[in-house]
Amino acid sequence: MKILRRNFLRIVVSVLGVGLLAFALFNVSELGTVAGPKGETGTLEKMIVANGSLSMDIDLEKLLGKGVSQRSTRIDYVTKQDTFFNVIVFNNEFRGPIPSAMELEPVGSTALPSRLADSYRNFVLERAPFEGSEYELIIRDGTTGEHYFNVEGHEYDFDPAAKTLGIRGGRILVANEFANELGRSQVAGTVVGALNVNVRLSTTEVAEVVNGETESNKLPPSGELAGTRPGPDVVVGDVYGLAQFGSAVGDYVGLAVGTNSCNYGTVDLNWFANPNNDHPVIPQNMYRVSGGTDNTERIEQIGQSSVKHAFTALTQNLCQLGCNGVGGSRLGSGCSDPYSASLNSGPNLGSKAWINPFTGFYPRNDSATPNNNHSGHSHVGTTHRVLTPIADLSTAQNPGATYYAEGQYVTPHEYAWCQSNPTQCNMFNNVSYRRYTVSGTNSPFSFSPAEATVREKAAIVAWPDASNNSFIPAPGEDGMAIIAYKVTEPSAGVYRYVYAIFNQNLDRGIGSFALPIGNNVSISNIDFHAPPQHPGSSADGTFNNAGFSNEPWTSSHTGGVFKWETETLAANPNANAIRWGTMYTFSFDSNRPPVEVPATIGFFKTGEPITTTVQAPSSPAAAAVSVAGRVTDQSGRGVYSTRVSITDSQGNTRYAITNPFGYYRFDGVIPGSMHTVAAASKRFNFAPQSVMITDNINNLDFVAK
Repeated sequence: MKILRRNFLRIVVSVLGVGLLAFALFNVSELGTVAGPKGETGTLEKMIVANGSLSMDIDLEKLLGKGVSQRSTRIDYVTKQDTFFNVIVFNNEFRGPIPSAMELEPVGSTALPSRLADSYRNFVLERAPFEGSEYELIIRDGTTGEHYFNVEGHEYDFDPAAKTLGIRGGRILVANEFANELGRSQVAGTVVGALNVNVRLSTTEVAEVVNGETESNKLPPSGELAGTRPGPDVVVGDVYGLAQFGSAVGDYVGLAVGTNSCNYGTVDLNWFANPNNDHPVIPQNMYRVSGGTDNTERIEQIGQSSVKHAFTALTQNLCQLGCNGVGGSRLGSGCSDPYSASLNSGPNLGSKAWINPFTGFYPRNDSATPNNNHSGHSHVGTTHRVLTPIADLSTAQNPGATYYAEGQYVTPHEYAWCQSNPTQCNMFNNVSYRRYTVSGTNSPFSFSPAEATVREKAAIVAWPDASNNSFIPAPGEDGMAIIAYKVTEPSAGVYRYVYAIFNQNLDRGIGSFALPIGNNVSISNIDFHAPPQHPGSSADGTFNNAGFSNEPWTSSHTGGVFKWETETLAANPNANAIRWGTMYTFSFDSNRPPVEVPATIGFFKTGEPITTTVQAPSSPAAAAVSVAGRVTDQSGRGVYSTRVSITDSQGNTRYAITNPFGYYRFDGVIPGSMHTVAAASKRFNFAPQSVMITDNINNLDFVAK
C-alpha cells in the first residue's frame, strides 16, 4: 500500500465512535494511511455544503422582554457557495458534522432591535469542538466570534441519492454570553426560537475502508461525475481577450470579451442551438473604478452588450474538472466550451429585452417573436457589442482608473432543474469578472489583463473598501441583486456618499432608490450614472422597437426622504430601469457624517418595495418634536382606550392611551431616525407603521383592518 505521509494514526473505536474517528481521519491534510472504523468495510466520505438555505424564527419578546415593537421575526439566509461546513458519511449513512462553520448571507433585510441588527448579517452556524462545548451546534458572529445562541433537539434528514441534508426542528437557546450582554441573565438557556436548514452537499474527499483499515484516500472521481455540484451548473470559468472591434461610431466604441464556460455540475447542461430556446445566452459588461485621492471613490458600469446565443458545446477541460466527453447539444459534466472575444463580438447578437434572466426563458428564434432577428437594421462598429463611451476609456481623461470586464451566463436548464430539484439551484453563480489595463487616449483602444479571472462573482464586489448586500425580493420567484456603498471624506467636514446597485438576474427590474435623510441635512453635488443603452431595432423586444431609454433618473428631497427614480412602467415601458445584467451608480455630498439607515428599493415591473441597510447622512441634533394622530374603526369612529406605542431605533419604547375620540399624542420625541408606531386594541387590529421622524407629525393615523 502506497504511503503518502510517513506518520500513522491508529484509533481503535467501536462503530458508535465513528464520528470522532471521522474527525481524526480527515484532520490529516494530505492523503495518508490511517485507521478506519474497527471491523467495518465501506466508503467514508467527507462532504461540504455546496449551497442551500437556513431560517431562524426568533421570539423577540422572550429574548428582549415586553415592550418590543414586534413579538417575533424570521431571519432567512442562503449559504455561501461551497462553505466549509463539514459532514461525514459512511456507506451512505450520515454520521454527523465535524467541527467547522457554515457561512451565511442574509436574504434581504430584517428589521431587528439594535443589538441583533449589529451582528445578524455576520452569523455563522458552527459545529462546536468535540470537547469543551455542551451543545453540538451554536450560532456565532463570524467576524467577532461572539457566541449568541445554542441549538438543541434538532434532527438530521439525509438523502444519499440527492446528497441533500436537512436540519429540522432545532430549538434556539440564548447563550450565557449574549444573555449577560443584554443585561438579561435570566434568559440564559431559554428557548427563544427554531432553526431549520436545507442544503445540498458535495464530496471533497473519499476513503475506502477495509476491516477498519484505510486502503486508499482520494478526491471524488472524474468522468461521469466530473462536476462537484448536483444538477447542471454553468459558470464563467475565464474572462479573456478583451478587445475593441470595428471603428468608433461618434463618441462610442464597441468591445467584446471572450468567455470560457465550465459545467461544475454533475448533470450535462442543455446547449441546443437556435432556433431552439434551451441554451445559455451570454452578455458582457465593462466597469470603471475611479475618483478620489486613491482612484477608488466610485464604481460605474460604462458599457453593456446584447447577448450571444450559445451553440455547439465543445468538450474541453479548461477548468480542470475532468470532462466526461459529452458535447454538441449538451455541455458535459466537468466540460468547458470557449467563446473567443471574436465570437462574442457578433455581429449576430440577440436583444436582452426578450430574456427573463431568472427563468432563462426567451422565445424560439423561428417564432413570431424571434430572439435574434437582424432584419431591418444595419451593423456598425458598436452594434450589439459592449457599447462604451470613448471618454470613459481615455487614459488622458481617466488617469489612474482601473477597469473590469464581466461575463455572465443565463440558461433555462438550470431554472427547470431547480424547479424539479429545489435543493439543487445553481442560478446565482453565473457571473465572473477580470481586471484589465486600458491603453490609448482615443479609438482604437487596446487592453491587457492585470489580474486573473475572479470566478462566480460580479464585478461590483471588486470595488475596494465598499460594503455590499445582496437581496432576493421574492425567493423562488425571481432573482437577486446587489447594493454596494462607500462613504469617504474628501475634505474636512464634507462626506461623499456613493451607492451602486447591480441587478444580476431580477426580471422585475429596479425603478427607485430612496434614503431616509432629514430635510435639515445639506445635500449637494448630486450625480447619477448608468451605462448607455443600445438604440432600438426591429423585433428587439422593446416597446415599439424603440429601445430602452437613456433618460437620467430624477432626484428629490422631501418629507425626510432623498429619492432617485425613473419613469413608471405605465408611463413608459422603455423607461431607464435597472434591468438585469446592469449596474447604476448614485452619489452626493453632505455635511453630515454617516449612520446606518434602511434604504428602500422599489421595483419597476412588479412587487412591493424592500429595505436594505446602507449608510447615509445623519441628522444634526434637533429640538424634540411631537407625534400625534387618531385611531379609528373602519367607519371612521374614534377607538377609545387604545394603547399606542412608539419605539425608536435603539429599541426604547413609550406608550400613550387614546382619548374618547381616538386621539393620541407623544411629546419630546427626538427626531432624525426611524421610529415604529403601533396601536393595540382588544377589539381591533392595526398595522404598525415605520416612519422617519424629522419634524412634528400631526396625522399619523391608524384605521382598523
